[in-house]
Amino acid sequence: MTLKKDQLTRAALNLNLSLIFFAAIFFHPASALTKIYAGNTLPTFTDFVKQVQNGEANVLRGVYVSDVLALPITQQPTGNPNYVSDNNGEATQFSTASQYGNIGLLAHNTLSGRSFSQLAEGQEVRLVYGDGEVESFLVTQVLRFQALQPKSAWSRFRNMRGGEILSTGEMFERVYSGRRHVTFQTCIRAYGNWNWGRLFVLAMPVPTYTSD
Repeated sequence: MTLKKDQLTRAALNLNLSLIFFAAIFFHPASALTKIYAGNTLPTFTDFVKQVQNGEANVLRGVYVSDVLALPITQQPTGNPNYVSDNNGEATQFSTASQYGNIGLLAHNTLSGRSFSQLAEGQEVRLVYGDGEVESFLVTQVLRFQALQPKSAWSRFRNMRGGEILSTGEMFERVYSGRRHVTFQTCIRAYGNWNWGRLFVLAMPVPTYTSD
Protein backbone atom coordinates (compact mmCIF):
# COMPACT_ATOMS: atom_id res chain seq x y z
CA MET A 1 0.00 0.00 0.00
CA THR A 2 1.44 3.37 -1.02
CA LEU A 3 1.13 6.31 1.34
CA LYS A 4 -0.34 9.48 -0.07
CA LYS A 5 1.96 12.46 -0.48
CA ASP A 6 0.43 14.34 2.47
CA GLN A 7 0.83 11.25 4.68
CA LEU A 8 4.50 10.97 3.73
CA THR A 9 4.99 14.67 4.38
CA ARG A 10 3.37 14.41 7.80
CA ALA A 11 5.44 11.34 8.68
CA ALA A 12 8.64 13.15 7.73
CA LEU A 13 7.52 16.21 9.67
CA ASN A 14 6.82 14.17 12.79
CA LEU A 15 10.25 12.54 12.54
CA ASN A 16 12.00 15.88 12.14
CA LEU A 17 10.03 17.46 14.95
CA SER A 18 10.76 14.55 17.29
CA LEU A 19 14.46 15.03 16.67
CA ILE A 20 14.20 18.79 17.15
CA PHE A 21 12.24 18.63 20.42
CA PHE A 22 14.64 15.95 21.67
CA ALA A 23 18.02 17.20 20.45
CA ALA A 24 17.62 20.76 21.67
CA ILE A 25 17.52 19.81 25.35
CA PHE A 26 20.60 17.75 26.13
CA PHE A 27 23.40 20.29 25.97
CA HIS A 28 23.54 21.81 29.45
CA PRO A 29 23.63 19.79 32.68
CA ALA A 30 22.95 21.53 35.97
CA SER A 31 26.65 22.23 36.46
CA ALA A 32 26.49 24.64 33.53
CA LEU A 33 23.94 26.85 35.27
CA THR A 34 24.88 30.52 35.16
CA LYS A 35 23.17 33.70 36.23
CA ILE A 36 21.32 35.96 33.86
CA TYR A 37 21.54 39.67 34.54
CA ALA A 38 22.52 38.93 38.14
CA GLY A 39 22.93 42.19 39.98
CA ASN A 40 22.11 44.16 36.84
CA THR A 41 19.03 45.90 35.57
CA LEU A 42 17.81 45.45 32.03
CA PRO A 43 18.77 48.15 29.56
CA THR A 44 16.11 50.63 28.56
CA PHE A 45 14.27 49.63 25.43
CA THR A 46 15.84 52.51 23.52
CA ASP A 47 19.33 51.41 24.50
CA PHE A 48 18.52 47.79 23.67
CA VAL A 49 17.39 48.71 20.16
CA LYS A 50 20.67 50.54 19.59
CA GLN A 51 22.65 47.55 20.85
CA VAL A 52 21.06 44.92 18.61
CA GLN A 53 20.28 46.65 15.32
CA ASN A 54 22.75 46.19 12.49
CA GLY A 55 20.97 47.73 9.52
CA GLU A 56 19.55 44.47 8.13
CA ALA A 57 15.85 44.77 7.40
CA ASN A 58 13.65 41.71 8.04
CA VAL A 59 16.31 40.03 10.20
CA LEU A 60 15.18 39.47 13.78
CA ARG A 61 17.85 40.77 16.15
CA GLY A 62 16.32 41.05 19.62
CA VAL A 63 13.38 40.45 21.94
CA TYR A 64 12.44 42.68 24.87
CA VAL A 65 9.91 42.29 27.68
CA SER A 66 9.99 45.00 30.33
CA ASP A 67 11.37 43.84 33.70
CA VAL A 68 11.77 40.28 32.37
CA LEU A 69 14.24 39.90 29.50
CA ALA A 70 16.30 41.71 26.90
CA LEU A 71 17.86 39.10 24.63
CA PRO A 72 19.77 39.41 21.37
CA ILE A 73 18.55 36.83 18.86
CA THR A 74 20.82 34.57 16.83
CA GLN A 75 19.77 32.70 13.71
CA GLN A 76 20.09 28.95 13.22
CA PRO A 77 22.73 27.87 10.69
CA THR A 78 21.24 26.90 7.34
CA GLY A 79 20.06 23.30 7.40
CA ASN A 80 20.42 22.92 11.19
CA PRO A 81 16.99 23.35 12.84
CA ASN A 82 18.30 21.62 15.99
CA TYR A 83 20.74 24.42 16.80
CA VAL A 84 20.18 26.36 20.02
CA SER A 85 22.69 28.96 21.18
CA ASP A 86 25.04 27.90 23.98
CA ASN A 87 25.57 31.55 24.94
CA ASN A 88 23.90 32.86 28.05
CA GLY A 89 21.85 35.97 27.37
CA GLU A 90 20.80 34.94 23.84
CA ALA A 91 17.73 33.42 22.23
CA THR A 92 17.70 31.47 18.95
CA GLN A 93 15.13 31.91 16.20
CA PHE A 94 13.57 28.56 15.24
CA SER A 95 13.80 28.29 11.44
CA THR A 96 11.10 25.62 11.14
CA ALA A 97 8.53 27.93 12.75
CA SER A 98 9.42 30.58 10.17
CA GLN A 99 8.27 28.19 7.43
CA TYR A 100 4.80 28.44 8.99
CA GLY A 101 4.91 32.25 9.02
CA ASN A 102 5.47 32.36 12.77
CA ILE A 103 8.33 33.24 15.09
CA GLY A 104 9.84 30.62 17.39
CA LEU A 105 12.36 31.63 20.05
CA LEU A 106 14.40 28.87 21.68
CA ALA A 107 16.69 28.86 24.71
CA HIS A 108 18.05 26.28 27.15
CA ASN A 109 16.41 26.32 30.57
CA THR A 110 19.85 26.44 32.19
CA LEU A 111 20.62 29.64 30.27
CA SER A 112 18.36 32.34 28.82
CA GLY A 113 15.35 30.01 28.86
CA ARG A 114 15.06 30.56 32.61
CA SER A 115 13.63 34.00 31.89
CA PHE A 116 10.87 32.45 29.74
CA SER A 117 9.27 31.04 32.87
CA GLN A 118 8.75 34.61 34.11
CA LEU A 119 6.53 35.49 31.17
CA ALA A 120 2.83 35.90 31.93
CA GLU A 121 -0.39 36.64 30.09
CA GLY A 122 -0.86 40.30 29.27
CA GLN A 123 2.83 41.20 29.05
CA GLU A 124 4.04 43.07 25.98
CA VAL A 125 6.70 41.41 23.83
CA ARG A 126 8.68 43.68 21.51
CA LEU A 127 10.70 42.26 18.63
CA VAL A 128 13.52 44.33 17.16
CA TYR A 129 14.71 43.93 13.58
CA GLY A 130 18.11 44.82 12.17
CA ASP A 131 16.90 48.10 10.69
CA GLY A 132 15.40 49.19 14.02
CA GLU A 133 11.82 48.26 13.14
CA VAL A 134 9.81 47.13 16.18
CA GLU A 135 6.90 44.68 16.21
CA SER A 136 4.71 44.35 19.31
CA PHE A 137 2.87 41.31 20.68
CA LEU A 138 0.91 40.44 23.82
CA VAL A 139 1.36 37.17 25.74
CA THR A 140 -1.93 35.26 25.50
CA GLN A 141 -1.09 31.69 26.57
CA VAL A 142 1.38 29.92 28.82
CA LEU A 143 1.40 26.17 28.11
CA ARG A 144 3.24 23.50 30.09
CA PHE A 145 3.66 19.91 28.97
CA GLN A 146 5.17 16.90 30.72
CA ALA A 147 7.35 14.69 28.53
CA LEU A 148 6.08 11.20 29.31
CA GLN A 149 9.42 9.73 28.16
CA PRO A 150 11.94 12.57 28.65
CA LYS A 151 14.86 10.65 27.08
CA SER A 152 12.95 9.42 24.04
CA ALA A 153 12.78 11.20 20.69
CA TRP A 154 9.29 9.73 20.35
CA SER A 155 7.92 10.91 23.68
CA ARG A 156 4.29 11.94 23.95
CA PHE A 157 3.39 14.98 26.04
CA ARG A 158 0.74 15.59 28.69
CA ASN A 159 -0.79 19.06 28.87
CA MET A 160 -0.48 20.11 32.51
CA ARG A 161 -3.80 21.91 32.20
CA GLY A 162 -6.47 19.32 31.57
CA GLY A 163 -4.28 16.26 31.02
CA GLU A 164 -4.61 16.07 27.23
CA ILE A 165 -1.99 13.77 25.62
CA LEU A 166 -0.33 14.99 22.41
CA SER A 167 2.21 13.55 20.01
CA THR A 168 5.23 15.65 19.03
CA GLY A 169 3.58 16.60 15.74
CA GLU A 170 0.31 17.52 17.45
CA MET A 171 2.15 19.63 20.01
CA PHE A 172 4.09 21.40 17.25
CA GLU A 173 0.87 22.26 15.43
CA ARG A 174 -0.66 23.51 18.67
CA VAL A 175 2.13 25.97 19.42
CA TYR A 176 3.64 26.88 16.04
CA SER A 177 0.86 26.77 13.44
CA GLY A 178 -2.02 29.19 12.94
CA ARG A 179 -2.09 32.91 12.40
CA ARG A 180 1.08 34.91 12.96
CA HIS A 181 2.38 34.85 16.52
CA VAL A 182 5.51 34.41 18.66
CA THR A 183 6.25 31.19 20.55
CA PHE A 184 8.90 31.01 23.27
CA GLN A 185 10.11 27.45 23.93
CA THR A 186 12.31 25.99 26.64
CA CYS A 187 12.42 22.91 28.87
CA ILE A 188 10.86 22.55 32.31
CA ARG A 189 12.92 21.25 35.22
CA ALA A 190 11.03 19.16 37.79
CA TYR A 191 11.84 16.40 40.28
CA GLY A 192 15.55 16.83 39.61
CA ASN A 193 15.13 16.29 35.86
CA TRP A 194 16.14 19.26 33.70
CA ASN A 195 14.23 17.80 30.72
CA TRP A 196 11.03 16.87 32.55
CA GLY A 197 8.77 18.90 30.28
CA ARG A 198 8.36 21.75 27.82
CA LEU A 199 7.23 25.33 28.33
CA PHE A 200 5.62 27.31 25.51
CA VAL A 201 4.62 30.95 25.81
CA LEU A 202 2.49 32.30 22.96
CA ALA A 203 2.13 35.99 22.11
CA MET A 204 -0.23 37.45 19.52
CA PRO A 205 0.23 40.71 17.56
CA VAL A 206 -0.95 43.87 19.28
CA PRO A 207 -4.02 45.11 17.39
CA THR A 208 -3.45 48.27 15.39
CA TYR A 209 -6.21 50.80 14.96
CA THR A 210 -6.59 53.43 12.29
CA SER A 211 -8.83 56.45 12.46
CA ASP A 212 -11.56 56.82 9.86
